[in-house]
Amino acid sequence: MTEGQPETAGPAKLNTSVAHNARVWNYWIGGKDHYEVDQRVGEHVAGMFPVIRAVARADREFLARAVAFLARERGIRQFLDVGTGLPTAQNTHEIAQRIAPESRIVYVDNDPIVLVHARSLLTGSPEGVTDYIDADVRDPDLIVQRAGEALDLGRPVAVLLLGILNFVPDTGEARDVVRRLMAAVPSGSHLVLTHPTYDADVGGEGNIAAMEFWNANATPPITARSREEIAGFLDGLDPLEPGLVPCSQWRPESATAAAVPQYGAVAVKR
Repeated sequence: MTEGQPETAGPAKLNTSVAHNARVWNYWIGGKDHYEVDQRVGEHVAGMFPVIRAVARADREFLARAVAFLARERGIRQFLDVGTGLPTAQNTHEIAQRIAPESRIVYVDNDPIVLVHARSLLTGSPEGVTDYIDADVRDPDLIVQRAGEALDLGRPVAVLLLGILNFVPDTGEARDVVRRLMAAVPSGSHLVLTHPTYDADVGGEGNIAAMEFWNANATPPITARSREEIAGFLDGLDPLEPGLVPCSQWRPESATAAAVPQYGAVAVKR
């Protein structure tokens, strides 16, 4: 994509005059699928909250570690990735199908630019399935219904909610989304979660002003939560070691991985 030029495909008209999370996040992790407005807002947020680029990288690295762990160590062969964002390196299907080519992956997002890229780039192995659902995280029943066309919901599924519940401002509604998604999958299924925080002990206090700027200048609006609030999303599930921790410190490759203000966890449904 050339910055500043609108797309000519997609199910809906794209608003390229306002920064959008999927494109700004792509900018922070070094991607090319963004516009000048996304770069401006991304730079301003990074100036207010310099650790945001480290957060974006840590979140993506957590995805890779968690998916590889589930495919290799837990035998998971089905993944429901809700709020996938723009395709980049190390996508869920690439990681899972590298380990188990028969893996089935369903991506969910409701951003037109993500839809355009997903349909053209998210192609998987011949042995497996890679599909895309155009749906909102706040409509878990539709997600389950559509996912059931590609996934066997009678067998364990890994439900990925990375950096997406922060776009559901009401905590009760966000908990209900998790509850309904996990109710639709059987025992042995897993929840993979990341969520930004304003907790000062992991460097999150800068999130407050940065998110106020974001909500005034970009879309969709975002909400950070405390560790206690985020832990509530895991109610009824068994977190795997090391539990709910900064996502950079969830089974890191380096023992010296620094904390980031983005919690991550993998939990199993018994």
